[in-house]
Amino acid sequence: MDEIRAEPPGSPVSIPSTSSTTAPVATPAAVPRRVGSLGPVGLVLAGGVSVQFGGALAVTLMPRAGSLGVVTLRLLVAAVVLLVVCRPSLRGHSRADWGTVVAFGVTMAAMNGLFYQSLARIPLGPAVTLEVLGPLALSVLTSRRALNAVWAGLALAGVFLLGGGGFSSLDPIGVAFALGAGAMWATYIIFSARTGRRFPQADGLALAMVVAAVVFLPLGIAESGTKLLNPTTIALGSAVAVLSSVLPYTLELLALRRLPASTFAILMSLEPAVAATAGFLILHQALSVAEAMAIALVIAASMGAVRTQVGRGKVRVEA
Repeated sequence: MDEIRAEPPGSPVSIPSTSSTTAPVATPAAVPRRVGSLGPVGLVLAGGVSVQFGGALAVTLMPRAGSLGVVTLRLLVAAVVLLVVCRPSLRGHSRADWGTVVAFGVTMAAMNGLFYQSLARIPLGPAVTLEVLGPLALSVLTSRRALNAVWAGLALAGVFLLGGGGFSSLDPIGVAFALGAGAMWATYIIFSARTGRRFPQADGLALAMVVAAVVFLPLGIAESGTKLLNPTTIALGSAVAVLSSVLPYTLELLALRRLPASTFAILMSLEPAVAATAGFLILHQALSVAEAMAIALVIAASMGAVRTQVGRGKVRVEA
Protein backbone atom coordinates (compact mmCIF):
# COMPACT_ATOMS: atom_id res chain seq x y z
CA MET A 1 0.00 0.00 0.00
CA ASP A 2 1.25 3.42 -0.94
CA GLU A 3 2.26 5.63 1.93
CA ILE A 4 3.13 9.29 2.25
CA ARG A 5 5.34 9.95 5.21
CA ALA A 6 7.13 12.97 6.63
CA GLU A 7 10.74 12.61 7.61
CA PRO A 8 12.65 14.81 10.04
CA PRO A 9 14.95 17.54 8.71
CA GLY A 10 18.08 16.16 7.14
CA SER A 11 16.52 12.86 6.04
CA PRO A 12 16.87 11.92 2.36
CA VAL A 13 13.96 12.35 -0.02
CA SER A 14 13.07 9.05 -1.65
CA ILE A 15 10.54 8.95 -4.48
CA PRO A 16 10.95 5.61 -6.25
CA SER A 17 9.36 5.07 -9.66
CA THR A 18 8.26 1.82 -11.25
CA SER A 19 8.79 3.21 -14.73
CA SER A 20 11.94 2.39 -16.64
CA THR A 21 11.89 5.75 -18.40
CA THR A 22 14.20 8.28 -16.84
CA ALA A 23 14.65 10.79 -19.65
CA PRO A 24 12.62 14.00 -19.34
CA VAL A 25 9.35 14.05 -21.25
CA ALA A 26 7.62 17.18 -22.54
CA THR A 27 4.59 18.08 -20.45
CA PRO A 28 2.25 21.03 -20.05
CA ALA A 29 4.54 21.91 -17.19
CA ALA A 30 7.47 21.58 -19.42
CA VAL A 31 9.45 24.44 -18.79
CA PRO A 32 9.52 22.35 -15.52
CA ARG A 33 12.20 24.44 -13.92
CA ARG A 34 10.07 27.56 -14.06
CA VAL A 35 6.96 25.74 -12.85
CA GLY A 36 8.90 23.90 -10.18
CA SER A 37 10.34 27.15 -8.89
CA LEU A 38 6.90 27.94 -7.47
CA GLY A 39 7.37 25.17 -4.93
CA PRO A 40 4.69 22.54 -4.15
CA VAL A 41 2.51 25.01 -2.24
CA GLY A 42 2.67 27.53 -5.10
CA LEU A 43 1.74 24.80 -7.58
CA VAL A 44 -1.34 23.88 -5.55
CA LEU A 45 -2.46 27.51 -5.21
CA ALA A 46 -1.96 28.21 -8.92
CA GLY A 47 -3.96 25.11 -9.78
CA GLY A 48 -6.76 26.22 -7.45
CA VAL A 49 -7.07 29.64 -9.08
CA SER A 50 -7.14 28.08 -12.53
CA VAL A 51 -9.78 25.45 -11.75
CA GLN A 52 -12.19 27.85 -10.02
CA PHE A 53 -12.10 30.44 -12.80
CA GLY A 54 -12.59 27.57 -15.23
CA GLY A 55 -15.58 26.45 -13.18
CA ALA A 56 -17.12 29.91 -13.34
CA LEU A 57 -16.67 29.92 -17.12
CA ALA A 58 -18.29 26.46 -17.27
CA VAL A 59 -21.42 27.80 -15.56
CA THR A 60 -21.86 30.31 -18.39
CA LEU A 61 -21.50 27.46 -20.92
CA MET A 62 -24.12 25.15 -19.39
CA PRO A 63 -27.14 26.80 -21.11
CA ARG A 64 -25.48 25.98 -24.43
CA ALA A 65 -24.35 22.40 -23.84
CA GLY A 66 -25.81 21.16 -20.56
CA SER A 67 -23.78 20.08 -17.53
CA LEU A 68 -22.87 16.63 -18.91
CA GLY A 69 -21.99 18.16 -22.27
CA VAL A 70 -19.63 20.65 -20.61
CA VAL A 71 -17.90 17.85 -18.71
CA THR A 72 -17.54 15.84 -21.92
CA LEU A 73 -15.96 18.76 -23.79
CA ARG A 74 -13.67 19.50 -20.84
CA LEU A 75 -12.40 15.92 -20.59
CA LEU A 76 -12.09 15.35 -24.35
CA VAL A 77 -10.15 18.53 -25.04
CA ALA A 78 -7.94 17.98 -22.00
CA ALA A 79 -7.21 14.41 -23.12
CA VAL A 80 -6.24 15.52 -26.62
CA VAL A 81 -4.01 18.33 -25.34
CA LEU A 82 -2.23 16.10 -22.85
CA LEU A 83 -1.74 13.30 -25.40
CA VAL A 84 -0.24 15.69 -27.95
CA VAL A 85 2.04 17.43 -25.46
CA CYS A 86 3.09 14.47 -23.33
CA ARG A 87 3.13 11.70 -25.96
CA PRO A 88 3.01 9.06 -23.21
CA SER A 89 4.54 5.66 -23.86
CA LEU A 90 2.18 2.68 -23.76
CA ARG A 91 4.99 0.23 -23.13
CA GLY A 92 7.03 -0.68 -20.10
CA HIS A 93 4.22 -0.39 -17.56
CA SER A 94 3.06 -3.10 -15.19
CA ARG A 95 -0.49 -4.31 -14.64
CA ALA A 96 -0.51 -2.38 -11.36
CA ASP A 97 0.50 0.79 -13.25
CA TRP A 98 -2.42 0.41 -15.64
CA GLY A 99 -4.79 -0.38 -12.80
CA THR A 100 -3.77 2.85 -11.09
CA VAL A 101 -4.29 4.87 -14.28
CA VAL A 102 -7.73 3.39 -14.91
CA ALA A 103 -8.81 4.03 -11.31
CA PHE A 104 -7.48 7.59 -11.55
CA GLY A 105 -9.37 8.19 -14.80
CA VAL A 106 -12.67 6.80 -13.50
CA THR A 107 -12.27 8.93 -10.37
CA MET A 108 -11.73 12.07 -12.45
CA ALA A 109 -14.80 11.31 -14.55
CA ALA A 110 -16.96 10.79 -11.46
CA MET A 111 -15.57 13.86 -9.68
CA ASN A 112 -16.23 16.14 -12.66
CA GLY A 113 -19.64 14.69 -13.45
CA LEU A 114 -20.93 14.96 -9.89
CA PHE A 115 -19.56 18.48 -9.41
CA TYR A 116 -21.06 19.86 -12.62
CA GLN A 117 -24.39 18.27 -11.75
CA SER A 118 -24.24 20.21 -8.47
CA LEU A 119 -23.38 23.45 -10.31
CA ALA A 120 -26.53 23.00 -12.38
CA ARG A 121 -28.57 23.14 -9.15
CA ILE A 122 -26.72 25.29 -6.58
CA PRO A 123 -24.36 28.35 -6.78
CA LEU A 124 -20.62 27.98 -7.33
CA GLY A 125 -19.54 29.09 -3.84
CA PRO A 126 -21.70 26.66 -1.84
CA ALA A 127 -20.96 23.84 -4.30
CA VAL A 128 -17.20 24.20 -3.82
CA THR A 129 -17.70 24.70 -0.10
CA LEU A 130 -19.47 21.34 0.18
CA GLU A 131 -17.04 19.63 -2.18
CA VAL A 132 -14.00 20.65 -0.15
CA LEU A 133 -15.29 18.64 2.82
CA GLY A 134 -13.89 15.54 1.12
CA PRO A 135 -10.25 16.70 1.13
CA LEU A 136 -10.69 18.07 4.65
CA ALA A 137 -11.87 14.68 5.88
CA LEU A 138 -8.87 13.09 4.16
CA SER A 139 -6.51 15.51 5.89
CA VAL A 140 -7.80 14.41 9.30
CA LEU A 141 -7.62 10.71 8.44
CA THR A 142 -4.08 10.84 7.02
CA SER A 143 -2.52 13.31 9.44
CA ARG A 144 -0.13 12.01 12.10
CA ARG A 145 0.01 15.18 14.15
CA ALA A 146 -2.77 16.59 16.30
CA LEU A 147 -1.89 20.10 15.12
CA ASN A 148 -3.02 19.26 11.58
CA ALA A 149 -6.42 18.29 12.97
CA VAL A 150 -6.61 21.78 14.52
CA TRP A 151 -5.94 23.42 11.15
CA ALA A 152 -8.50 21.13 9.51
CA GLY A 153 -11.05 22.10 12.14
CA LEU A 154 -10.38 25.80 11.60
CA ALA A 155 -10.77 25.37 7.85
CA LEU A 156 -13.96 23.38 8.39
CA ALA A 157 -15.41 26.24 10.46
CA GLY A 158 -14.63 28.60 7.59
CA VAL A 159 -16.21 26.23 5.10
CA PHE A 160 -19.49 26.18 7.02
CA LEU A 161 -19.38 29.93 7.56
CA LEU A 162 -18.90 30.42 3.83
CA GLY A 163 -22.03 28.35 3.32
CA GLY A 164 -23.98 30.58 5.67
CA GLY A 165 -23.75 28.21 8.63
CA GLY A 166 -25.96 25.64 6.94
CA PHE A 167 -27.32 24.48 3.60
CA SER A 168 -31.04 23.98 4.28
CA SER A 169 -32.03 26.52 1.62
CA LEU A 170 -30.12 24.71 -1.14
CA ASP A 171 -31.45 22.06 -3.52
CA PRO A 172 -30.89 18.77 -1.62
CA ILE A 173 -30.02 16.92 -4.83
CA GLY A 174 -27.41 19.55 -5.66
CA VAL A 175 -26.02 19.23 -2.13
CA ALA A 176 -25.83 15.43 -2.52
CA PHE A 177 -23.99 15.78 -5.83
CA ALA A 178 -21.51 18.23 -4.29
CA LEU A 179 -20.82 15.92 -1.34
CA GLY A 180 -20.34 13.02 -3.74
CA ALA A 181 -17.89 15.13 -5.72
CA GLY A 182 -16.04 15.80 -2.46
CA ALA A 183 -15.67 12.08 -1.81
CA MET A 184 -14.32 11.64 -5.33
CA TRP A 185 -11.96 14.60 -4.78
CA ALA A 186 -10.44 12.86 -1.77
CA THR A 187 -10.04 9.71 -3.88
CA TYR A 188 -8.53 11.80 -6.68
CA ILE A 189 -5.84 13.10 -4.30
CA ILE A 190 -4.83 9.55 -3.42
CA PHE A 191 -4.69 8.26 -7.01
CA SER A 192 -3.04 11.41 -8.33
CA ALA A 193 -0.18 10.88 -5.88
CA ARG A 194 0.13 7.20 -6.83
CA THR A 195 0.02 7.97 -10.54
CA GLY A 196 2.67 10.66 -10.15
CA ARG A 197 5.01 8.12 -8.54
CA ARG A 198 4.42 5.40 -11.12
CA PHE A 199 4.73 7.45 -14.33
CA PRO A 200 7.29 10.05 -15.45
CA GLN A 201 6.23 13.68 -15.74
CA ALA A 202 2.51 13.90 -16.64
CA ASP A 203 2.33 10.67 -18.68
CA GLY A 204 0.02 8.98 -16.20
CA LEU A 205 -2.23 12.02 -16.08
CA ALA A 206 -2.55 12.06 -19.88
CA LEU A 207 -3.50 8.38 -19.97
CA ALA A 208 -5.96 8.77 -17.08
CA MET A 209 -7.58 11.74 -18.83
CA VAL A 210 -8.20 9.55 -21.88
CA VAL A 211 -9.89 6.99 -19.63
CA ALA A 212 -12.05 9.73 -18.08
CA ALA A 213 -13.04 11.10 -21.51
CA VAL A 214 -13.99 7.66 -22.84
CA VAL A 215 -16.05 6.89 -19.72
CA PHE A 216 -17.96 10.19 -19.97
CA LEU A 217 -18.43 10.48 -23.74
CA PRO A 218 -21.68 8.44 -23.95
CA LEU A 219 -23.28 10.58 -21.22
CA GLY A 220 -22.37 13.84 -22.97
CA ILE A 221 -23.67 12.63 -26.33
CA ALA A 222 -26.92 11.42 -24.75
CA GLU A 223 -27.60 14.81 -23.14
CA SER A 224 -26.24 17.29 -25.69
CA GLY A 225 -25.91 15.49 -29.03
CA THR A 226 -24.99 17.81 -31.90
CA LYS A 227 -24.78 20.83 -29.57
CA LEU A 228 -21.25 19.65 -28.80
CA LEU A 229 -20.27 20.38 -32.43
CA ASN A 230 -21.13 24.09 -32.31
CA PRO A 231 -17.89 26.09 -32.92
CA THR A 232 -18.57 28.59 -30.11
CA THR A 233 -19.39 25.78 -27.71
CA ILE A 234 -16.20 23.95 -28.67
CA ALA A 235 -14.12 27.10 -28.17
CA LEU A 236 -15.59 27.81 -24.73
CA GLY A 237 -15.34 24.15 -23.78
CA SER A 238 -11.68 24.15 -24.78
CA ALA A 239 -11.04 27.15 -22.51
CA VAL A 240 -12.78 25.35 -19.65
CA ALA A 241 -10.66 22.25 -20.32
CA VAL A 242 -7.39 24.16 -20.15
CA LEU A 243 -8.34 26.14 -17.04
CA SER A 244 -10.13 23.37 -15.17
CA SER A 245 -8.24 20.24 -16.20
CA VAL A 246 -4.94 20.61 -18.08
CA LEU A 247 -3.33 23.26 -15.88
CA PRO A 248 -4.63 22.38 -12.40
CA TYR A 249 -4.30 18.60 -12.69
CA THR A 250 -0.75 18.88 -14.00
CA LEU A 251 0.26 21.35 -11.29
CA GLU A 252 -1.36 19.25 -8.56
CA LEU A 253 0.24 16.03 -9.80
CA LEU A 254 3.66 17.68 -9.69
CA ALA A 255 2.95 19.13 -6.24
CA LEU A 256 1.86 15.78 -4.81
CA ARG A 257 5.31 14.35 -5.58
CA ARG A 258 6.72 16.67 -2.91
CA LEU A 259 3.79 17.39 -0.60
CA PRO A 260 2.03 15.07 1.87
CA ALA A 261 -1.62 14.26 1.11
CA SER A 262 -2.70 15.69 4.48
CA THR A 263 -1.14 19.12 3.82
CA PHE A 264 -2.38 19.12 0.22
CA ALA A 265 -5.91 18.39 1.44
CA ILE A 266 -5.88 21.26 3.94
CA LEU A 267 -4.65 23.63 1.21
CA MET A 268 -7.77 22.67 -0.71
CA SER A 269 -9.75 24.59 1.93
CA LEU A 270 -8.74 27.70 -0.04
CA GLU A 271 -10.97 26.58 -2.91
CA PRO A 272 -14.22 28.13 -1.56
CA ALA A 273 -12.47 31.49 -1.23
CA VAL A 274 -11.14 31.30 -4.79
CA ALA A 275 -14.55 30.14 -6.03
CA ALA A 276 -16.25 33.10 -4.31
CA THR A 277 -13.80 35.47 -6.01
CA ALA A 278 -14.35 33.84 -9.41
CA GLY A 279 -18.11 33.97 -8.88
CA PHE A 280 -17.90 37.68 -8.07
CA LEU A 281 -15.73 38.58 -11.07
CA ILE A 282 -17.37 36.36 -13.69
CA LEU A 283 -20.86 35.52 -12.40
CA HIS A 284 -21.41 38.81 -10.48
CA GLN A 285 -22.08 37.04 -7.18
CA ALA A 286 -21.41 39.52 -4.36
CA LEU A 287 -19.47 38.58 -1.21
CA SER A 288 -21.16 38.98 2.17
CA VAL A 289 -19.45 39.82 5.46
CA ALA A 290 -19.81 36.18 6.53
CA GLU A 291 -18.13 35.02 3.32
CA ALA A 292 -15.24 37.44 3.88
CA MET A 293 -14.80 36.09 7.43
CA ALA A 294 -14.86 32.55 6.07
CA ILE A 295 -12.14 33.42 3.57
CA ALA A 296 -9.98 34.71 6.43
CA LEU A 297 -10.49 31.46 8.36
CA VAL A 298 -9.56 29.17 5.49
CA ILE A 299 -6.50 31.27 4.64
CA ALA A 300 -5.38 31.11 8.29
CA ALA A 301 -5.87 27.34 8.28
CA SER A 302 -3.87 26.94 5.08
CA MET A 303 -1.04 29.14 6.34
CA GLY A 304 -0.94 27.10 9.55
CA ALA A 305 -0.79 23.87 7.57
CA VAL A 306 2.10 25.15 5.48
CA ARG A 307 4.02 26.31 8.54
CA THR A 308 3.47 22.95 10.21
CA GLN A 309 4.74 21.13 7.12
CA VAL A 310 7.83 23.32 6.88
CA GLY A 311 8.57 22.52 10.50
CA ARG A 312 8.39 18.81 9.76
CA GLY A 313 11.18 18.97 7.21
CA LYS A 314 11.47 16.99 3.96
CA VAL A 315 8.96 14.49 2.70
CA ARG A 316 9.61 10.87 1.97
CA VAL A 317 7.25 8.98 -0.32
CA GLU A 318 7.24 5.21 -0.42
CA ALA A 319 5.36 2.71 -2.54
